[in-house]
Amino acid sequence: MIVLLGVVVVILGFVTRRNPVLVVGVAGIVTGLLGKMNPLEVLAAFGRSFADSRSVTVYAIVLPVIGLLERYGLREQARTLIGRLGKLSAGRFLTVYLLVRQVTAAFGLNSIGGPAQTVRPLVAPMAEAAAERSTGAKLPDRLREKVRSYSASADTVGVFFGEDCFIAIGSILLITGFVNSTYHQDIEPTQLALWAIPLAVCAFVIHGARLLLMDRQLEREMAQAAAEHDLPLPEGADK
Repeated sequence: MIVLLGVVVVILGFVTRRNPVLVVGVAGIVTGLLGKMNPLEVLAAFGRSFADSRSVTVYAIVLPVIGLLERYGLREQARTLIGRLGKLSAGRFLTVYLLVRQVTAAFGLNSIGGPAQTVRPLVAPMAEAAAERSTGAKLPDRLREKVRSYSASADTVGVFFGEDCFIAIGSILLITGFVNSTYHQDIEPTQLALWAIPLAVCAFVIHGARLLLMDRQLEREMAQAAAEHDLPLPEGADK
């Protein structure tokens, strides 16, 4: 049980708000040494883990590419595109994106979207532009951050509840493997995937309703902000 002191290191590191990479690294070293591994074995374990999970470091290549695209007007073009769609509000746009993410994740296509590659450079700017057009005024910083948080939630909820409908996803294989080996059951991945479909539908209905209600919340808060600062009401706010 003394090996579990590495978990304590992780908890203390996050509570004191230390660098996550440093905390996890120190926790791994502590766990290895407590597990009677010598320093060379600990270093070899780190090397094997890095080699086996090297796909995780793909972000180091993706982020510079996204940065270059943003520098040359990707966000501005996204806002211009959404501005041409007259009746598409922020809530409706994010609901459509939620559906797309769920459907693609259900087919195992998790990597076509994400906070770094789609939400920040594309989805969030398009949602902001739709919100500004529907409210008729520029969003204050507080509401802009709210729209961005809803944009990220649409991506996260869509992937989280959609990926379990795909039988080859890691979570499904982990559950079936653990249950079958520990409790001597005979559960197939297809069974869990089928049961995940009603849950995904409920998640879409619930979070989609929250996204659609966001439009009214934005209009109401924009009207309140205009009244507090004695500004003209945004177009359509008097309705």
